Amino acid sequence: MTDTNVDLVVLGGGSAGYAAALRAAELGSSVVIVEKDKLGGTCLHRGCVPTKSLLHAADVADEARDGEAFGIRSTFEGVDVPGLLKYKDSIVNRAFKGLTGLIRSRGITVAEGTGTFVGPRTVTVDGDSYTGRNVVLATGSYSRSLPGLAIEGRVITSEQALNLEWVPERAIVLGGGVIGVEFASVWASFGAQVTIIEALPSLVPAEDPWVQKQMERAFRKRKIAFKTGVRFSGVTQDDSGVTVTLENGETVAGDLLLVAVGRGPSTAGTGIEEAGVRMDRGFVLTDERLRTNLPDVFAIGDIVPGLQLAHRGFQQGIFVAEEIAGLNPKVIPDVDIPKITYSDPNIASVGLTEARAAEIHGDIETFTYDLGGNPKSNILRTAGGVKVVRVKDGPVVGVHMVGARVGEMIGEAQLIVGWEALPEDVAPLVHAHPTQYEALGEAMLAMAGKPLHVHN
Repeated sequence: MTDTNVDLVVLGGGSAGYAAALRAAELGSSVVIVEKDKLGGTCLHRGCVPTKSLLHAADVADEARDGEAFGIRSTFEGVDVPGLLKYKDSIVNRAFKGLTGLIRSRGITVAEGTGTFVGPRTVTVDGDSYTGRNVVLATGSYSRSLPGLAIEGRVITSEQALNLEWVPERAIVLGGGVIGVEFASVWASFGAQVTIIEALPSLVPAEDPWVQKQMERAFRKRKIAFKTGVRFSGVTQDDSGVTVTLENGETVAGDLLLVAVGRGPSTAGTGIEEAGVRMDRGFVLTDERLRTNLPDVFAIGDIVPGLQLAHRGFQQGIFVAEEIAGLNPKVIPDVDIPKITYSDPNIASVGLTEARAAEIHGDIETFTYDLGGNPKSNILRTAGGVKVVRVKDGPVVGVHMVGARVGEMIGEAQLIVGWEALPEDVAPLVHAHPTQYEALGEAMLAMAGKPLHVHN
């Protein structure tokens, strides 16, 4: 049994935790990360990175299937699942190797095992104690299910879906949010018949209604079925498949059911609540500077209420390390954090929806630019658009985009919203031609009163 004293103890080595550790070490602190699994957490091993690898493979499948439209003789003959998993794992393993090497090079100690926060600033691991001048809680999240819905057999979550050794012919997805539409998109590209079940009235319910309509139109075109505004009632399964029953009495049959109803905070069994940290339904409550009610104890990432995004947690990790060092970093509100859904088509948004902007600012203006007028989008054979929300005669407060690859356009939109730019500020900036981000420039020209490739 050892008792180690350091400047900072981080409970959890995911995106939030390792970012805090790296920045703190860079600022001269001695750091211990406590991690029960692998450094990198859900995002690297069971979330963002492997999922987006599958989504890229799905894009390749679509391009092979549609090659004739581009004058290329190609066909989609199916999925080599072992090859697909090998590709996905190679991406994850390369990133994992790079991360572990980086952690080692910064002199950060990794305590492997299940950590328990025992307070006031101590974490125990297999009998060893690690006490820090400050503690950062970053234990991440898990895939939720519904009450009474067991994850077993052909009822799976995204973790099992990432390692599935076969492609379903008929897949049912419970939940039309980000995770649900991404897996629906992958399986549809691989040739599956997919049905999404969403209790709320539309797909991607957290997005602006214009985005919702664009996505539903795109999924109909891709023959991805969806049932919205109807609740799940139950599921039965046998060796040949599953049958899902809805509250309206309708049934849907498939090979498997993917449960994608969101993620919950992984705080049970960590000692956090027992140590006196103020919580709400498993989430750790903090002030805007991510301090808990206990002195010198911070919380970051998915256990803090708000957007559950790897890049939010990563930013919060850097923020907390700088806060502890007395650098007084700037608070980045959730509304200024970009969101991307990597389905086909992509969704990318930052800032306020039209409805929320009207609630906050009253008189607003919106403009929507159709990607049909964007040559690069036509080259890519994608549909969608860019919707800009601004305060009347004021700054841009929201940008919402739908279309292939628009996730790569969110950087400029984030700067526009974050810096409270006027369309008149952005309109003079030259957008390269032919690019997709030119569509954002055209939208700004139109809102600045200088519409060019826009039909009035």
